Amino acid sequence: MMKFAGAMFAVSAAAFPTPPSWTTPTPPFKIADNLYYVGTAGISSFLLTSPKGHVLIDGAMPGSARDIEASIRALGFKVSDVKILLNTHAHFDHTGGLADLKRDTGARMLASANDRGALESGTYPGSEDQTYLNFAPVKVDRTFADGEVVRLGSTALTAHLTPGHTAGCTTWTFPVIVDGAKRQALLYCSTTVAVNRLVSKSRGPQYPGIVANYRQTFVKLGSMKADIFLAPHAEQFGLAAKRAKLGGAGPNPFVDPAELGRVVAQGQIDFEREFTRQEAASK
Repeated sequence: MMKFAGAMFAVSAAAFPTPPSWTTPTPPFKIADNLYYVGTAGISSFLLTSPKGHVLIDGAMPGSARDIEASIRALGFKVSDVKILLNTHAHFDHTGGLADLKRDTGARMLASANDRGALESGTYPGSEDQTYLNFAPVKVDRTFADGEVVRLGSTALTAHLTPGHTAGCTTWTFPVIVDGAKRQALLYCSTTVAVNRLVSKSRGPQYPGIVANYRQTFVKLGSMKADIFLAPHAEQFGLAAKRAKLGGAGPNPFVDPAELGRVVAQGQIDFEREFTRQEAASK
């Protein structure tokens, strides 16, 4: 979820103003090598292909599975060849289609242990009473540990637990060939506060240790390197502008080794500002 959603607790499910782009279909496309974008105009979903089967990361909004599956077919791949489903974090705008995708593909759902409960209950931990945040529950077939490598054929993704945005937030890294050179791609989970309570006298934090988790995650992400920065929301990594340049003269626009550092630095500033605001409001 994005940081503009900070006031979402005040609205009902029917009134929740999700941006139209979150559910607007967009043609799928190849980013590089075996990496494809199959999400909506505003919410990301990524397909990594191999002769042994495919890995799909994130399920976008509730109801988005049909569009994601149509995008997979439009690229010339079979939906039934998706063998593994992964998730960046268990929020409805990135998990909403996972239950349908799991049913339609027969794929195994892998998730971090600390997001498993949210995925299998379809709720937002710490705000279970806010039903507008709910999504269709999805059964998790297996959990993974920090640093574990998920393999399928020639595809290998490394899980990096980066909690804060959710307790089990997972950043994924994987190699990809761009213009004949091996590059490191990184799919960032998120570091925005969104609707999370960092400080609350009446209800307590969203979950115990959330503030420490965010700060540890900024340190961890700050030590990481990435040639290609990807994110769950299209605007978080300038998807539209990069896509418009793809295939033109010059290097692949998705290659920017400095982008991760810029995003992490700004995210930390935004987090500390919001922490200070919530702390003052709770006094």
